[in-house]
Amino acid sequence: MSSPAKTELVIRPFRFPEDYPPAIELWKDAGPGVNVGRSDAMPEIAKKLQRDPDLFLVAEIGGRLVGTVIGGFDGRRGLLYHLAVAADCRGAGIGSALMAEVEARLRALGCLKSYLLVIAGNQEVAQYYEKRGWKAMNVTIYGKDLQ
Repeated sequence: MSSPAKTELVIRPFRFPEDYPPAIELWKDAGPGVNVGRSDAMPEIAKKLQRDPDLFLVAEIGGRLVGTVIGGFDGRRGLLYHLAVAADCRGAGIGSALMAEVEARLRALGCLKSYLLVIAGNQEVAQYYEKRGWKAMNVTIYGKDLQ
């Protein structure tokens, strides 16, 4: 009897609208590191994809969406958010693979520096990024709802 082929990790651009339902569920279940808000509604995600479709990536195994990362590039700086991996798939290198791919894509666009946000006090996530070469910055982030 032959053993089943190992299912490979596939990293690809987000497909709208079919990837939206599993992605939003993944974000809701991600824990304290991913905040789901108004900007994650379907119409807002559609707008995001008009700007940087090649920087919004998903990871899938056997057709199941198991990870996401959203990258943005304004022509000068990059911004990464919503790195999330399904709880039963964490520790397998999926987040690292997503980060490596989005960073490579930003580099290819000429991005010299990128940022990401970590909620204050979330040491587990901070350590995750620090192990991958990210450095904490002494800044205060301000936000304002415009609508």
